[in-house]
Amino acid sequence: MLSFESDYTTGAHPTVLRRLSETNLEPLSGYGTDPYCESARQKIREACACPEADVRFLVGGTQTNSTIIAALLRDTEGVIAAKTGHVSLHEAGAVEYTGHKVLEIPQENGKIQADVLADYLRSFYADEAHDHMVFPGMVYVSHPTEYGTLYTKAELTAVAEVCRTYGLPLFLDGARLGYGLMSRQADLTLSDIARLCDVFYIGGTKVGALCGEAVVFTKNNTPRHFMTITKQHGALLAKGRLLGVQFDALFTDGLYFEISRHAIDMAERLKEIFAAKGYEFYMDSPTNQQFVILTNEKYAELKESVAMTWWEPYGGDCSVVRFATSWSTTEEEVSLLETLI
Repeated sequence: MLSFESDYTTGAHPTVLRRLSETNLEPLSGYGTDPYCESARQKIREACACPEADVRFLVGGTQTNSTIIAALLRDTEGVIAAKTGHVSLHEAGAVEYTGHKVLEIPQENGKIQADVLADYLRSFYADEAHDHMVFPGMVYVSHPTEYGTLYTKAELTAVAEVCRTYGLPLFLDGARLGYGLMSRQADLTLSDIARLCDVFYIGGTKVGALCGEAVVFTKNNTPRHFMTITKQHGALLAKGRLLGVQFDALFTDGLYFEISRHAIDMAERLKEIFAAKGYEFYMDSPTNQQFVILTNEKYAELKESVAMTWWEPYGGDCSVVRFATSWSTTEEEVSLLETLI
């Protein structure tokens, strides 16, 4: 069966797997205190052009989102997110489970718009009863978004300026960050993100690692006792070496960026194939996720030989279906899909 279901359906990049094997029998201290974690931290700081950054390694995306949000918010606060944001839709209430409300605001192509955010915050503080409401305590964005779309540098700068005005930390979910950075339409760099955001993470699980995310606090703003908080949220790995070795390999000789660009190349080829055969797209995604409108009959037919993700109904007898490429997608797989659609 062909798989375009997601970007974490295969294991680890061979280079990452080889480094795990080569270091397997070294006795190393735990919880991220080993030399491979420190080497990875330094390489990430250099890639972000942020020498003062504090880099921490957590086990997965959902754990990372809920841990960071819980660590940064006070008991009286919630997190602002787009209505289609990952923490709003696809994390099983993990943020609410920590006792914090997700404050949804309207989105455009999966993105928060700075003027909409500013209007929301003005309206909140203009409400004379706001002391009885959940206070906005931070802003969450993802890059790429749930729909594979990207913030431009101007858009993220505008959102960051609103956050500064209201004293709110800006948190960027980078579960698929490599694919966003290497998109042909990207104008945001890692250094831009480090400059504009208070905290973000570099996704490993979906970009060549077996598991793990690298959290980057950029403004000397790591919450007190963050390791303890991470452990309380089940996101701290005793064998922290597993994460350090992987990120050290990913950030050696540009591997993270190289394999991310490959996924983009495969997605662009996928887009060309669907367009040439007359299919319509739900929206224009410049990243590794492509959202194609299929008749329900065609979807049922393809399901016999292709793994993909049903996304949402489109009206009539059609649905939006996601096809995702990854670092491991091959040209042969894309060519074979072409014969089936």
